[in-house]
Amino acid sequence: MDHHFRCGASGDVEGYEDKYYFGRRPAGFYIPRFRNVGEDSRQYLRGFGYQGSASRQRWDREIAELNIGADLKQTLSQPGGWTIGMTGFGEMLPYHENRISLDRSITDKWGLPVLAMNVEIKQNERDMRKDMVQDAVDLLEAAGVKNVQGEEDDYAPGMGIHEMGTARMGRDPATSVLNRHNQVWDAPNVFVTDGACMTSASCVNPSLTYMALTARAVDHAVSELKKGNL
Repeated sequence: MDHHFRCGASGDVEGYEDKYYFGRRPAGFYIPRFRNVGEDSRQYLRGFGYQGSASRQRWDREIAELNIGADLKQTLSQPGGWTIGMTGFGEMLPYHENRISLDRSITDKWGLPVLAMNVEIKQNERDMRKDMVQDAVDLLEAAGVKNVQGEEDDYAPGMGIHEMGTARMGRDPATSVLNRHNQVWDAPNVFVTDGACMTSASCVNPSLTYMALTARAVDHAVSELKKGNL
């Protein structure tokens, strides 16, 4: 699994011409999931959140304007107008057929089989992406943003860099790879604390969860080492 994204909307913000961005200001923003929450019901399962930011246009906005000489110099002496944009990050369902395996017909330079990856988004995610674009347009227009345009770019699993799954955590070694401490059932001295243990992605950034899982696994490993079990 991965978070599917690269769709949302952007537009122009009028005014604030006496302001400029610096450091981490203006701060970015996050809009939590609001679809399929409470009484809201969609044709797809789960939902998405938005991440966004605002900034002023840069000098390269004038490349297409064909100004020359003094006019170009005068124009570039002032920053452009403010723009704001937001990108949706949607949950991808855990499809059993999305998996990786060893391709023994192809080997790397050390003679080891390479990974064969079979991963794709399906209709649930495609339906969700339509809302991710249209809702972004509606939200920005309701906020008074001008010249709002919805955007959807090509996406493939892995581009969100939030890869999850393939070594799931569970209570039964017959149906899982890791125990509750992220410890490999068949190799107790091996711990897997990244997103591989997760069989559901939610729609939020998983990095803090990885850190929490790692801290818990380390605590367990230290305890087991002291007992002589590792």
